[in-house]
Amino acid sequence: MLGPDRVSRRRACKVLGQARSTQRRAPAVPDDEARLVARMVELACEYGRYGHRRVTALLRAEGFDVNRKRLGRLWRREGLKVPAKQPKRGRLWLNDGSCVRLRPGHKDHARSYDFVQARTRDGRAFRMRTVIDEHTRECLAIAVARELKADDVLERLSDPFVRRGVPGPIRSDNGPEFTAQAVRGRLERVGVTTLNIEPGSPWGGGDIESFNGKLSDELPDREIFDTLLGRRC
Repeated sequence: MLGPDRVSRRRACKVLGQARSTQRRAPAVPDDEARLVARMVELACEYGRYGHRRVTALLRAEGFDVNRKRLGRLWRREGLKVPAKQPKRGRLWLNDGSCVRLRPGHKDHARSYDFVQARTRDGRAFRMRTVIDEHTRECLAIAVARELKADDVLERLSDPFVRRGVPGPIRSDNGPEFTAQAVRGRLERVGVTTLNIEPGSPWGGGDIESFNGKLSDELPDREIFDTLLGRRC
């Protein structure tokens, strides 16, 4: 019986909408929870676009014994923002160059490359040319320069070819650096099939777009560099 009016625990829990088991024992708080929560908040502040799943992986790498569900509960309890799921898009007009239509079958089967543009402190623009393996999502090369033209694209593509071999197809958008006859001709001579996504359909190159978005969040959008030397480092 509880309180001065001697209301039973069963009735009190029914009125409050609580399970009776919540009143029988105090919740056990793990010894490492305070340290875990503090580190979780630090990582959430450091990596603004990371959700609790990616933060869980970082915490495990640091030695914390925590699973995704537990961290998800702590994440919501602390009021941290979980990134919302993106709505599905209709893809009825995908061409053969789309990463949805042609998926990589193994490591080094298919690659994608694209540009990320940003500015140094003085306001001058520069470009980063990224190359990824679509199967492993591994970044194979990042070239940084004020300008990257068709000849520069060819020169900087040679290093991944030497280190990892020549891929089957290589995917890009329809920028002039990618569709230039010099680029397409050189790639075809070494046995690489060039694939171009449909104009205005960035989801056709979703793998490289996803990587470049994360790269922008963690470097150009977070750091200020005075020169290109800092970018290359």
